Amino acid sequence: MYSESPPPPDDTGVTFTVLGPLEVLRGGVDYAPTTPKVLQLLAVLVLRPGRMVHIDTLIRELWSDNPPRTVRTTLHTYIYHLRRCIDQNRLAADGEKMLATKQSGYTFYIDPARVDTHRFIRLQQLGHEHQDAGRHAAAADAYRAALDLWSGPPLANVHCGPVLSAYRTELLEQRRSVLHLRIEAEIISGKHRELIGELRSLATGSPLDEALHGQLMRVLGRSGRRSDAMTVYRRLRSRLAGELGVEPCDDLQVLHRELISEGDHR
Repeated sequence: MYSESPPPPDDTGVTFTVLGPLEVLRGGVDYAPTTPKVLQLLAVLVLRPGRMVHIDTLIRELWSDNPPRTVRTTLHTYIYHLRRCIDQNRLAADGEKMLATKQSGYTFYIDPARVDTHRFIRLQQLGHEHQDAGRHAAAADAYRAALDLWSGPPLANVHCGPVLSAYRTELLEQRRSVLHLRIEAEIISGKHRELIGELRSLATGSPLDEALHGQLMRVLGRSGRRSDAMTVYRRLRSRLAGELGVEPCDDLQVLHRELISEGDHR
């Protein structure tokens, strides 16, 4: 029997974390299922709150290109165990209404605002709005709040198939972008010396990230440490040439020439 209408508004206080281990939290207690395949199924549903997930998508995620002969029966069993987890832990008034069967798949009826990825995106958008309006310190605060939602790699406790792996890669790229934007907003706000240690650490962890190295060069140069900035450039150029056979990007080369020019005019 297919459910056509969503359940009443959720007032159970349950939240879902994705930016780190997948957790189903209420009152500080994690009620996420412990069976790996059921947890993997929950992850796909949580990342598409209120939207129907096609059964073929679930099969591809759980078994890739090698589903068992009894794949639909097995999937129904996992759905049953997930609903049982919902009911036993009172995560919703009715597990069948929260996780509704549709003609072509399943819909997980939860408020998107209860998933930390929703809050991450909202804070990211708020940072963009502040940045566009020239409120760089406020933008940095919003980006920092977005990054503070992360407790580790996304879906850290979930075995990710092709669907979740692609989504995890997308989330990591978004985190990298927000980190760059936060640092950029702080540079524009005049925080140069305060960023040197963090940027050195980040550049060490991402030795081929030209954007991070460019930001490190800028804060070193603006802190009166031009020679250190030049050293950063030389090391990056050597690494890029040795590992990738390429020169630094145009922006870094321009920054390097500006540092040389500053020295010539002193």
